[in-house]
Amino acid sequence: MSQEHQSLRVPTRGDSERILGGPEELAEHFLAACKPPQARRVGTEQEKIGLWRSTLQPVSYENGGVRELIERFARESGTAIREGDVPIALDRGALQITIEPGAQLELSGAPLATVHEFRDELAGHLDETVERSEELGIVWIGVGFQPQASLDDVPWVPKRRYGVMRPYLAGRGTRAHEMMKLTATVQANFDYGSEEEAGRMMRAAMGVTSIVTAMCANSPIRMGRDEGWASARAAAWLDTDPDRCGLLPFVFEPDFGFRRYVEWALDVPMFFLRREGHYHPAGVTFRRFMAEGLMGQRATLSDWETHLTTLFPEVRLKHYLEVRGADSGPAWLTLAVPALWKGILYDAQALEATEALTRGLEIGERERLRREVPFAGLSAMAGARRVLDLARELLAIASGGLRRQAALDGDGRDETRYLGGLEELVAAGRCPADLVRDAWRGGGLGAVVERFRFRAGGSLYSAGE
Repeated sequence: MSQEHQSLRVPTRGDSERILGGPEELAEHFLAACKPPQARRVGTEQEKIGLWRSTLQPVSYENGGVRELIERFARESGTAIREGDVPIALDRGALQITIEPGAQLELSGAPLATVHEFRDELAGHLDETVERSEELGIVWIGVGFQPQASLDDVPWVPKRRYGVMRPYLAGRGTRAHEMMKLTATVQANFDYGSEEEAGRMMRAAMGVTSIVTAMCANSPIRMGRDEGWASARAAAWLDTDPDRCGLLPFVFEPDFGFRRYVEWALDVPMFFLRREGHYHPAGVTFRRFMAEGLMGQRATLSDWETHLTTLFPEVRLKHYLEVRGADSGPAWLTLAVPALWKGILYDAQALEATEALTRGLEIGERERLRREVPFAGLSAMAGARRVLDLARELLAIASGGLRRQAALDGDGRDETRYLGGLEELVAAGRCPADLVRDAWRGGGLGAVVERFRFRAGGSLYSAGE
């Protein structure tokens, strides 16, 4: 749920502090980000859940926890970003390390040309994180939901923006605080070349996002109980804030473009107005803010950029496209997510095949699928078809797209190698949640931690390792 620090960064057109005139300017903001194919990059954001090694209780921000970890990172490389004297992130230029509301740690990766490059970035980050965390008695696990902790067990990270988001979201969904404090995800960010292409990419991605959620589901255990979930993380998002979350029906309309996304975003209430590092509760739509002002302030392009980071549809449009449907998981799953989407979104043939895969579904069927997948996973039905069958087809589409892109590593291997773990599981009719459930039944939380903890020099490829 990274907000302040974004993986793909491009200059905005003009002065970000200029006063906005109208919706046309906001659509132009997206047009300014269009890039030629040779300039396309992939950015990946990976969140992980921390536990104290001695007790397996949730790691805290204070008391020698994540705050101290960020300070140690900063002493070696980078600059700690602070609110007052509170470090809330680490800036290393194109790469940043940020902290989520429940002290989940996020790698906000650099924009990179290939998944091979991200593999090296991820390996270095995990090695450093594990080594420094071991000194503090912390272990990090790759799952989509805190497996044993309750909300009261997890302290809030003292970020100023969370102080506004926390009470606002409490009134917008009964599981909003679970989403904030207990979940972890892997997200991937992609460039677009034109408004038409961005529309096709959004339509394709939003059409299959529930299928990706099902095949990457990795959070069956919630608050110390196996309640039958495939993805408790995705279930929490179902009851968070309907104004800013979920599917966007208008994306599936043939004339969808930037202006339509702008019109939707304008009518979503703002969380806050940020001025001089402080977050002031807003409670009005951006449309009203732009027309009337707020607290004596007028809306700027910077305010619009901030507002866009507080919208959480399944596929999000900013100066890039962000796909948000996957649970966090082990390193192999972290690599599979950007590889899967790169195969789909950066190859014209694969993009067309992905659109076609769910083209016949009505919006009501898509919404039913989104609500069924968190519990049923690959057993869910998309109209008359099994999600398991669609997942196998989608993996084949992505694999073909990656082969045609032919991005080779030093060993002459293309990016299809990163799909291997998912292919193994889906071929067997399983998803990562089944592996978590196997460990839980075999030995409880300790077994889950042993199976899913990140290790320095750990495997990056196989679901079986």
